Amino acid sequence: MRRRDLLAGVWASAILCPLPVRAQRSPLPVIGYLNGGSPFGATLEAFHRGLGEAGYFEGRNVTMDFRWAEGDYKRLPDLAADLVRRNVAVIAAGSGDLAARAAKASTSTIPVVFTSGDDPVVTGLVSNLARPDGNLTGVSFFVVELHAKRFELLSELVPRAKIVALLINPVSPQAERVMAAMQRAANAKGVELRIFKAATDSEIDSAFGGCEASGVAALVQMADPFFISRRERFAFLATKHSIPTIYEGRPFTEAGGLLSYGPSFSNVYNQLGLYAGKILGGAKPADLPIVQPTKFELVVNLKTAKAIGLKISESFLLRADEVIE
Repeated sequence: MRRRDLLAGVWASAILCPLPVRAQRSPLPVIGYLNGGSPFGATLEAFHRGLGEAGYFEGRNVTMDFRWAEGDYKRLPDLAADLVRRNVAVIAAGSGDLAARAAKASTSTIPVVFTSGDDPVVTGLVSNLARPDGNLTGVSFFVVELHAKRFELLSELVPRAKIVALLINPVSPQAERVMAAMQRAANAKGVELRIFKAATDSEIDSAFGGCEASGVAALVQMADPFFISRRERFAFLATKHSIPTIYEGRPFTEAGGLLSYGPSFSNVYNQLGLYAGKILGGAKPADLPIVQPTKFELVVNLKTAKAIGLKISESFLLRADEVIE
């Protein structure tokens, strides 16, 4: 992870040393990279691999211009508008729907490739999955439905849990639907569901304290870009309070989280980079269908399970795509 974080710092150097005229004067096409979270080496590596598959390499025949909201999603519209003013060739809106919406609202002419945690037709990003209209295309994975599956997996590990918590970021556009889906899943199992909300570091700390004080036996964490940027903090707090927790993807279990289930972050951002490269090569967004992941990863951190005193059956471990020991 240290190498990845170093690469993230290099690729995101525009944050520290913004050059107002760089994108305008560059003889190379510029990709504007818009993200609601913080620099994250693993996804940036995957994005650059996808670009490479399309024949584009940063510094050789393409330039990157980064904009990070650092979890403050209110900044996304201004950051997107700034990329439009710089006349970038493509906007890559990673980190989910709020970044995608900000990019869509900022331009109807610059191509936009996005990641979306929801159905982009339902949310109005595009009108058709097979042939997106306008200037947008990207990758969609259905966040709401996946939370119910995470609840089922966690219930297998803690079958006697009477109280389960859901931790959400209330700013997320999926928050209400995730809460409703989780409530249905909890009702079906006769489990009490308690909701905790966090949009800041202090609220994250308070949420875990509240879980322990409320007798919560297990926790499902909502998928969210801000939460990804705090993955080490989540892993530390869940272990400190001995709360079995399931997360959205591998970065959390690699950081010390117990369990994760979701689409491969690497595959999603590889596809984002590939589409950005194809558009630079002349493809139109309308000719690139919305991609939906078909493979989902189950990752277990056995070291963390032992640290919180949780025994995981051999049959469960055999189903995992990876066991971190």
